[in-house]
Amino acid sequence: MLRQLPQVRDRNLLVGANTADDAGVYRIDRDRALVQTVDFFTPIVDDAFLYGQIAAANALSDVYAMGGRPLTAMNLLGVPTDIVPPRVINAILRGGAAKTIEARCTLVGGHTIRNPEPIYGLSVTGIVSPRRMLTNAKARPNDLLVLTKPLGTGIITTGIKRGITSGALTRKAVNVMRQLNVAGTELAERGWVKGATDITGYGLLGHLASMCRASGVGAVIDASKLPVIGTEVFDLIAANCIPGGSHDNLKTANSFTEWDEVSDGQKTLATDAQTSGGLLLCVRPSVLDKVLKVLKKHHTSCAAVIGRIVRSSKVRITVRSDR
Repeated sequence: MLRQLPQVRDRNLLVGANTADDAGVYRIDRDRALVQTVDFFTPIVDDAFLYGQIAAANALSDVYAMGGRPLTAMNLLGVPTDIVPPRVINAILRGGAAKTIEARCTLVGGHTIRNPEPIYGLSVTGIVSPRRMLTNAKARPNDLLVLTKPLGTGIITTGIKRGITSGALTRKAVNVMRQLNVAGTELAERGWVKGATDITGYGLLGHLASMCRASGVGAVIDASKLPVIGTEVFDLIAANCIPGGSHDNLKTANSFTEWDEVSDGQKTLATDAQTSGGLLLCVRPSVLDKVLKVLKKHHTSCAAVIGRIVRSSKVRITVRSDR
């Protein structure tokens, strides 16, 4: 459908829709470019305030994934006003506002409509240096792949809806999802990372494939190194607690992935549709220690080296278990 839209040519459009990157980037002048993104979704947890936090963190993540600093945000809210009381609506908005404050991003307004099902998110504008921005088109052979949040949120939130996720695992997942990916900004500004993306609805392999396609490379992943929010995730997978989006992701991934002695559970984890997932960073081995120190400083949920970028004439990802 997007290919049927008129193609706008503008030399100041540095990142558009053609590389399936995390946000658009538009150059203002030599030193500044705007980063623009929008994202929203339906509730994935019962607590309205936490839902607001997670949705806001998810939207802000796209700016961090481009190496930018969020400047302003606008609320996007749809609610069935005959069902959802004002106190719940207020809690959602307070949750989102809490995250914009944490991000030092100014909330300037928004728009609300009546909708059969609640939806909430943000439209965010950030700023980045055109010479320091991160994109999914800058992965290079021999780069190490570093993931900053563990996987499993799609499976866990599906379990929450079915009432089978434990309270302990739910709390872990919520804390992961509401964490800001602010480390992306510092890594970009220091020039230590050039290639990056954040992991959301298309899962780890889906977003990695977009990166490989945009950069003209392939990748190798060690399934035994994939971080998971909790081992209970594999119990949920065994109970077929898998969202439809993750099923679709796995089917798509099979077309470009070579699985080498990888369990079904690891395949599902690698393609699980994430909400407010971590950054996937392409890191030169020579600066790995510096990058890991920045991630530690920002208290990222993890800093897992899960694989590397390799030369390839086509999009090809090999997933193997070295354990």
